[in-house]
Formats: sequence, C-alpha cells, structure tokens
Amino acid sequence: MSSAASSASSGSQHSAARADPVLRNALRYTVSAREYELLHRYLISQAPAVKKRSVPPARYEAIVKRKGDYNAAAIRASIRVFLGTYTSCKLYEIITERLLSRSGSKKTKTSVWKSLNIRLSASFSFILLFYRLLHRFFTRLRESLLTESAQPFRRRNPKVAKALTSTLAPAVGAGLSGLFLGLCPADQLRITITIYALTRALEFGYNGLEERGWFKNRPWWFGSWLLMPVACGQLLHAFVFDRDCFPESFGRWIMKYSPEYIQQRPPNYPPNKPWPGTYDIVDSLAEISRLNWPSFTSPILYPHARLPPSLPSISPITSPAHPSHTRLSCALLHPTDPSCPRTYLSFFLRSFPSTARLFTLLLTPLALLTRWRAFLHSPLSASNALAARILRLSAFFTGAVGTAWGCICLFQSVLPRRVLPTQRWFLGGAVAGLWAVLEREGGRANFLYSARLSLDSVWKVGRKRGWWRGWRNGDVLVFTASVVLMSVLFEAQPKAVRGAVVRKGFGVVRGDGWVDRVGGGKQEETGGERDAEGRIVEGTEDSAEKKSA
Repeated sequence: MSSAASSASSGSQHSAARADPVLRNALRYTVSAREYELLHRYLISQAPAVKKRSVPPARYEAIVKRKGDYNAAAIRASIRVFLGTYTSCKLYEIITERLLSRSGSKKTKTSVWKSLNIRLSASFSFILLFYRLLHRFFTRLRESLLTESAQPFRRRNPKVAKALTSTLAPAVGAGLSGLFLGLCPADQLRITITIYALTRALEFGYNGLEERGWFKNRPWWFGSWLLMPVACGQLLHAFVFDRDCFPESFGRWIMKYSPEYIQQRPPNYPPNKPWPGTYDIVDSLAEISRLNWPSFTSPILYPHARLPPSLPSISPITSPAHPSHTRLSCALLHPTDPSCPRTYLSFFLRSFPSTARLFTLLLTPLALLTRWRAFLHSPLSASNALAARILRLSAFFTGAVGTAWGCICLFQSVLPRRVLPTQRWFLGGAVAGLWAVLEREGGRANFLYSARLSLDSVWKVGRKRGWWRGWRNGDVLVFTASVVLMSVLFEAQPKAVRGAVVRKGFGVVRGDGWVDRVGGGKQEETGGERDAEGRIVEGTEDSAEKKSA
C-alpha cells in the first residue's frame, strides 16, 4: 500500500510537472537548480497548496541537465544585472531627488523607453548576455573547424579558417558584445564608461608587456606616476581657459584648499561693495596671461595708476595690495605679502594639516575594512604603514596644488613676459604633477583616475576649439575595441589582469564562475567548452586540435 501510495504521489507530481511547461521554463530562466532546491526547502515546502503543484528539486535538476543550462544561466545572469543596475540607479535617483528637492528643482518626466535607468540597465545586461553567447558560439565554431571533416573548408578559405581557429577567436568574438553600449544614451555617462574601459585596457596591455619582460631593465623612476605631469598640466590649463571642459567638483576641491592664493572676502569688508568671486579671480588670471603678464603699479604710491580695461573686477584686491609688488598676478594672488617664496611656504604650513586631517578621515575606515587582518596580526606595523601613506598623500596633494600656484610667480621671474604667455599654465601643472613621485609605489589608481579626467577634458576642449570632429557612436566603437583587448589579454595572459577580484569578475562575466585563473587549476588554464553550469570542460580544445592533426 505504501509503495502504491508513493508511486501515485510521484505520478501526480510528474503529471503536475508535465502540466506546467510554461512555469518550468520560467523557473529555468529565473533560478538555477541549486537555488531552486533552497527555494523549495525554505519556502515552497512550507505551503502545501504550492508544494503539490511544484516540481520536486531532483526532477527540476534533471530537467535542467537534460535541456542544457548554459543559455538559461546566461539569461538568468543578464536579468539579474538588469535588475541590479536598475535598482541601483533608481536608489541613486531617489536620494539625489530628495537632496535637490530642498533647492526647489524639479525632475522632468520622460517615457519608459527614453529613461536613462532602463537603457543603461538594458545595455549592461545585453553586454553580459551576448558576451557569454558569442564566446560559446565561437568556441564551438573553432572546435568544429579543427575537426577532420572541416579540412575542405580550411583549404578553400585559409585566411578565414586561420582567424576562426585561433585560440583568441572566442575572446575577440565575445568582445563584440560591447556594441550594445549603444543602447545607453549618448551623454556624459557613456563617455565616462568608454574612457574607463579604454584606460583599463591600456593598463592591462602595459601589464602584459611587463610580464613579457619589455620593461625588465627600466630605471627606478619609470612608472605610472609619469602620467601625472601630463594630466596635471592639461587639467590646469583647462581649468584656467576652458572651465566648462573641466570637472566641476575637482575645481571646487582645489579652490577650497588654496587659502593663500585665492583671496576671500574680508569679514569687515562693506557688504554693499563688490568683491570678485573665486572663479572671477581665475578668469582674471587667464586674462592677465593673454595680456602677456603686465606689470603692477600700486595705486597707493601712484593714485592715478589704472588696471587694464579688461580687469576691473580685481580692483578690490589689487588696490590695497602691498606697494612692493611689481607684477599684477602676484598682487592678485598674494596682495598682502610681496614675497613669493614666503607665500609658498605659508601655503604649506596652512594647507598640510587640514589636508592630512581629511585623508586621515577618508583612509582610516577604508584601511580598517580592507586590512583588518593586518591590524589584528601586527597593529603597530599596520598603523605605521597607514600613517606613512596618509603623510605621502597629504604631501603629494598639498605640494601639487601649491606648486601649481607658485609656478605662476616662478615663471614670471625666469621667463620674459611674452615667452609662452598661456602655455606656461601647462608647464606649471606639469611641474606640480612631479610631486606624484612620492606615491609612485602605490598610487597607480590615483594616477589613472587623473588620466581619465584629463582624457575627458582634452576631448571636450578639442571639440570646443574645433581641433577634431567626433563621429557618431565613436565612443561605442572605442568601448568595443577596449573590451576586445581586455578579453584577449585575459585569455592569453591572465596575469596581465592585476587583482584577484578583477580576474574573478572577468570569470563571472565569461560564465566560468567566481574563480581566479591565475591561482586556478588545469581547467582554467586550458580553456575550452563549458558544461551545463558554465564551467570549463577540461581538454576540449586540446582534443579538437589532436583530431585535426
């Protein structure tokens, strides 16, 4: 009786499973077999009415294995990327709306298909989906072309066959999924994504060349910190002459930590009289450089002295300036002290403590979260390392900002007025960027971030001044080329992708799972076809090559 009852119950369950193919397929493209088992154990089994109509975990796993789970797993991952990206964007939108609502700004309503959140989420999800599908397609195509039956095709089309049978063909084909970035609206966000992907691809390429011994005998000073002089020079020049092509938040940060060179309105200054704002002072410096750095005549000694006609706004600062000043820029930047070196030293004494305090507040919680094991194992050495990094960063930032301002005075002392009147801003920024040598050991992330800001700025400056004309969806093509390069490097030289977390992230994108190919075993090194769960099957490509031989 018991066996008959069990067979009847199993038959009813099988019939229920056969009666709901749509539900089974919906589940298959939503949850994996392991996730369904957990869902069945903790939720479905607690509701008898639902349990009778549901598929048992063993039956569900058999269905998944029989039908193959690679495509379903790719669709599941893309759906989760879409939901995760959309949720993150929506939360950010809600937070910013509440902050902006206090200032009275209102959000303009857009249709669903024109929504940035929808299109950005769809772009990322399709990139992931087609990356996996194209990688598997080109892997299988390569295996079929390496078989003996495909010899006639290889003889008729030697160049095409050589390209398709290359070990890098799946990586190149998968990288073409980057074209789906075109679903994202063509705005600043898409340009930022493209620049980030480009710099990461170039970084991985440099790492690959380094692994091959190209920079084996490099001098001690050679490194990524050399990006900073170029980036700082371009950013300072754009900040002075093309501020609409400069990151606004970065400019506010620089102005906040330049108390010695940017004169604020005095507390006892009459409120009914005008005072130049922060960016009015910067614009006046740009005009001074265009006028070939004119000299200064103190109105205190010579009451009839006048400023150039294009610089009337700086009169409240320069009129009471010290009579010993002989240069107009110095009278504008440090009016009360005629000594440029003393002002430079005073800037360090005032800015370094506040900058060190800021980096202490930023880096200490981050270090405790990421290096808590080191603090538990050796708290003294870990604290010393953290303190040394804070001091290096503080000296780097303070020195760069102070040197950028101080070079204005320096170049007027050593260069004639008409020599490089506007280009000396780039030279001053380059000299300021040399302070990056203090962070040459562990500051690559900061250097690359500055390089990304500079790339974005120089692109906008070139468009503004007509140096070049962009082509439609050119950023999508650059992004696709960057994805292809990163995929090829990850396939050929996994060590070029520095960081175990980054390599595991690439493994997740490819469908290999949360594995590190550098520290992995034989499966990760050989590559090849993937099983139902997306894992690499050992020796697939090797066997195909042996058959073709």
